[in-house]
Amino acid sequence: MKIVLNGEAREVQAETLSDLLDECGYSGRVATAVNEDFVPSSLRIALKLVDGDRVEVVAPMQGG
Repeated sequence: MKIVLNGEAREVQAETLSDLLDECGYSGRVATAVNEDFVPSSLRIALKLVDGDRVEVVAPMQGG
C-alpha cells in the first residue's frame, strides 16, 4: 500500500501502525500520528493503515 511517512511517499507491506514501525526500523520510544491525529503506543497494534494515510513518526534526539 502507498502511504506518506514523514512527508515522503512510500510503498509498504505493513497493515498496522505497529507493523509499519517494525518494517521501517523504528525502535525505542517514538511519538506517532496518523492523518494528524496522535496515536498512543497502546493503540498502534490495533490501528489499521489504509492506502494514502499520512503517518508522522518523531523520535527523541540526544545532544545539545
